[in-house]
Amino acid sequence: MPPNPLQIPRNQLPRLLQRNPGAKSTELATRAQVSTPTMVRMLKEAGNTVLRLGKARGTRYFLRRTLRGTTTGAPVYAIDRDGVPTLVGQLDLIAPRGTVLDVAGMGWPIEQEFAQGVWPDGLPYPLQDMKPQGFMGRMFARLESKALGVSSNPKEWSDDDVLVILLNRGADTSGNLILGEAALDLWLHNKAAPQSVLNEHDTPAGYLAFAEQTSSRGVAGSSAGGEFPKFPALRELPGAQTPHVIVKFSADDRSDTVQRWSDLLVCEHLAHQTIRTIPGLQSANSRVLQHGGRTFLEVERFDRHGLFGRSPLCCLDTLEAALMPTTSTDWGDAGDTMHALGWLSLEAAAQLRTIWAFGKLIANADMHKGNMSFAPGPNMQVAPVYDMLPMAYAPMAGGEIPRAEYTPGLPTPKDRAAWLLASQAAQLFWDTARADQRISARFREICGANLQELNRLITLA
Repeated sequence: MPPNPLQIPRNQLPRLLQRNPGAKSTELATRAQVSTPTMVRMLKEAGNTVLRLGKARGTRYFLRRTLRGTTTGAPVYAIDRDGVPTLVGQLDLIAPRGTVLDVAGMGWPIEQEFAQGVWPDGLPYPLQDMKPQGFMGRMFARLESKALGVSSNPKEWSDDDVLVILLNRGADTSGNLILGEAALDLWLHNKAAPQSVLNEHDTPAGYLAFAEQTSSRGVAGSSAGGEFPKFPALRELPGAQTPHVIVKFSADDRSDTVQRWSDLLVCEHLAHQTIRTIPGLQSANSRVLQHGGRTFLEVERFDRHGLFGRSPLCCLDTLEAALMPTTSTDWGDAGDTMHALGWLSLEAAAQLRTIWAFGKLIANADMHKGNMSFAPGPNMQVAPVYDMLPMAYAPMAGGEIPRAEYTPGLPTPKDRAAWLLASQAAQLFWDTARADQRISARFREICGANLQELNRLITLA
């Protein structure tokens, strides 16, 4: 029986697709040296191993790739403010790497190159923020990495590792998305189970127990390295939007280093309060509790509503890396770029510049782009401010307390309006901090001196 002349191109089709992701049938036919109708027939015969995007002559073809042995995609669900899940998309994996997800259909902005939902280099950017990060990410890695078959060091996770994590454990991530049936089943199971919510009377003791449990696990990267240890919790509080909180805490000894971290936790709460005095700006709801020799900063999650509701969220760092043509030097410049791209209103861009100015005026030396977030929409909305505190005074890695100089300087013409607006809130911050008895006398003196310097600069400005 003579050999089938099409068997060789059929055998080579997976490699051809892998080398030419997103090619049209005419392009694939030319490379395989067969007719276009023959190539279309071969692509149909390949069935579900081939992903098709577009219609008619504009159809583009991709080879599906496997993730731990399976080539099936994963449904993407969004949890609304009432706690109801809805199917909003389908994530597919393509060879040689990358994914496909219609992010625009979920309300997030995209550049034209991603108009068909193809993310050739990795995960769609709204999923990037869902991975466990920071202190709690390292704790998650320590507890779950072996079971999931990923590294115990989150810095070593590939995008596929993140997918494995989200597909199997992603029931309580940042924002409102859930990836895959297993994670949704976990979320539904947790929703149906009785919720362990701390009442107001038991909250301090409950936080103390959580802190001691967290500390006993010995996760690397404590506040001595510039990051507070923390844990998630559920608590009842009259008037609260949600019982979901993230709780930062200090150690329980009386050293100067621990006292400084305690001072900064109080200052973060005061910054949340004072930034709300700036018209149009919001901040995370928070409160300070002190119990068992520790200081706790309870920060209410603004991506949670009630016990089960959620809302979408994505940080500036992720947005900029995925979509923006240039790297910004500060949040104000990022806001201008986002406004020019049509993603932010002029008012929202001005808000970013004011928030940046406020941070500089309260000596926040750690305003990285992961600490500013947005909610999607025709124009993205600036999320409430969080992680805003005078980190210039944070203890160094070895525990030494720095002798930081307060030198915010005068504003440039571009920043002057935002600076003057933010300076009033910064005055209130330093004035409130210098009088707060929860803060050590040593740091209250620093706050008083900073207020005097800020007053001098305002007179000059």
